[in-house]
Amino acid sequence: MKSNLISINDIARALGISPSTVSRALKDHPDISTETKRVVKEYAEKVNYRPNALALSLKRQRSNTLGLVIPEITHHFFSSVISGIEELAYGKGYRLIICQSNEDYHREVINTQVLLDNRVDGILVSISKTTHDHGHFKDLIDSGIPLVFLDRVSEGVETDRVVTADFDGALVATSHLLERGCRKILHLASPEHLHIGRLRREGYMKALSNHGVEIDPGLILQCDTRKEVYLLKDRIIDLAPGIDGIFAVNDFTAIAAMQILQENGFKIPEDIAVTGFGNDPIASIASPTLTTVEQRGFEMGRQAVEILIRRIEDPSTFIDFQTRVIPVSLEKRASS
Repeated sequence: MKSNLISINDIARALGISPSTVSRALKDHPDISTETKRVVKEYAEKVNYRPNALALSLKRQRSNTLGLVIPEITHHFFSSVISGIEELAYGKGYRLIICQSNEDYHREVINTQVLLDNRVDGILVSISKTTHDHGHFKDLIDSGIPLVFLDRVSEGVETDRVVTADFDGALVATSHLLERGCRKILHLASPEHLHIGRLRREGYMKALSNHGVEIDPGLILQCDTRKEVYLLKDRIIDLAPGIDGIFAVNDFTAIAAMQILQENGFKIPEDIAVTGFGNDPIASIASPTLTTVEQRGFEMGRQAVEILIRRIEDPSTFIDFQTRVIPVSLEKRASS
């Protein structure tokens, strides 16, 4: 099929001038007369001329394309992150290739290789829950590709990162439960090898310590998805008579726990008060509505891509790697 794209050679033939003159006119070269520039630009606009992106990228040694690897696109937090990235990236002239790992380490490794094969200028990553080996990230850095972690980070890789104030969020959410009188607070936790999970667990324990409440390891259950909550349904029901609060690592686990408790005769928040983390839209329509920590995904995305583009365009502007922490706040609702 013949391409309908207009080239510099097409414009040159139509106007009876050389391709080099057309190229320089489009770039406002000082050696080209004002009249020639006007004629060339008007014709280029008329025929809807667009520069060849591949040719430009080869010439500049940049593709103006960024890569993003996230656990899942359907999660509200990550979709907010994407929106923040795209708003700033497109404004700076960059395209974005989005890959999702589906919480699978091997898929994450393949995704990073696919992005390299597509000649991206830099990569943003939020690691999967199953990632223990971070060699593929070290390989990226060794190959000279700027890398920025966001939300979920690899502690063993020295690079830029933008994270939520996870410890502070957990501290505030758990303290809120303690301040309303809760003393036996169940924590539904992420895997401890995940940095965010460990920080939220530490924030939970710090709140207990601050209020003189003994930490009970039996009140920390690893389950950070709705499915995992239901797999531990019997355990949660067994614990329920002896607890008066729940701090969940995310909103989905919090709401799943509320539903299990309600199905078994417990009232929220009269019997057991519940807080989550993330402020997913579902939190505002849950029954009862969920008290939760507000995560600013859009702002995280903007700041992460801002750092990445600076690394790409002017790496000499800052030498040391940055860690930016996005502050959180507690959205109080009916569940507590």
